[in-house]
Amino acid sequence: MHGEKGDGGTQKSRAAVALAIRQALGSRSIVMVGLMGAGKSAIGKRLAAWLELPFNDADQEIEKAAGKAINDIFAENGETYFRDGERRVIARLLGEGAKVLATGGGAFMNAETRARISSSGISVWLRADIDTLMHRVARRDNRPLLKAPNPRGVMEQLIAARYPVYALADITIDSHDVAHEVIVEAIVTGLQACDRLARPPLTRTQGKAADAEDGSG
Repeated sequence: MHGEKGDGGTQKSRAAVALAIRQALGSRSIVMVGLMGAGKSAIGKRLAAWLELPFNDADQEIEKAAGKAINDIFAENGETYFRDGERRVIARLLGEGAKVLATGGGAFMNAETRARISSSGISVWLRADIDTLMHRVARRDNRPLLKAPNPRGVMEQLIAARYPVYALADITIDSHDVAHEVIVEAIVTGLQACDRLARPPLTRTQGKAADAEDGSG
């Protein structure tokens, strides 16, 4: 009986934390950023369930809008075409209200998208080492940027180019091989400690200014 009461208390406490985070978010979203294989979609879905928020995967929404798989978009239309569609889809999703949004690995590299995320969301970088990433991406054959003779070399280049930009995210969480629930709990703790979550949302102009200031250091 004591265990049941304890479980009930835990559920009530979790519900209270989730409610507090949703209230602080208002219409903003929690935006997952990081490299392919970091776990943005898998962790994002579980985080959304924990917080009782909707979940969207930007890559899936891009495929719906284009009527074709991302691999095919890259092959038939090129990366520039894909990135333009990605930018527009993320802007639309961020305008729909509070949710957890998983983004593609290159999305946060776009300055306009970063500014929009700053004004309409709280960004969470799932940071993983190269061995973890390579182990995870080897399970699937849907990564157009890794269709190269030396995929590990490509991943090393992406880490070098993108990690300094990902570091501009509001929250950084290490993504390693533990139960997804452990990483979700770490994100929740990070959200509770996040100063930006407690402050009113930035306008897009303020978001661009903050992004430029962070990048100048």
